[in-house]
Amino acid sequence: MPHIEPLDPAQIRDPELLALMARAEELGVPDGLFTRIVARVPGYAKVLLNALLVSHAQGNVDHRLKEIIRIQLARFAGDGYFSALRSKQALAAGLDEETIDAGCGDYDDDPRFTEAEKLALRYADQMYLDPQKLDAAFYEQMKRHYTEAQIMELGGFIAFHYGMQVFMRTLDAKPLAAANAQ
Repeated sequence: MPHIEPLDPAQIRDPELLALMARAEELGVPDGLFTRIVARVPGYAKVLLNALLVSHAQGNVDHRLKEIIRIQLARFAGDGYFSALRSKQALAAGLDEETIDAGCGDYDDDPRFTEAEKLALRYADQMYLDPQKLDAAFYEQMKRHYTEAQIMELGGFIAFHYGMQVFMRTLDAKPLAAANAQ
């Protein structure tokens, strides 16, 4: 069990929060454990879940790419919870574990990724591993492949999701499917 006990589903009655929890369940990221933990503060949970869902599953950057980045960041954060979850939307769009692993590894030499995708993956890893490399020249290179709005979408996505992943690591949370298998 995580360090903060999730609410029993029967304790959650806010219709808006329940709808967001259902959307998260449909996507598969986050699973019910996260939503039941944050549901302890319903107003905050609604804003947080909506931001997670919008940043991950909507926007103008390919969802499969954002899913690889999300998992890459979870692995950097040492977060077993978010790194084990998979977006049903990304899987339905053809994302597979081999491509995820490649995006979390030596993606620069992998022909599965376009130059734009490699740059987005580098954006994510450099933001946390070597942020001084994200200089004016790097952003000029990004602008050759992405609009400024897409760069902002990626940057916000990276910062937000990495923070949530560090939080879940501190709670020692495991995905519900993994916890139920034990």
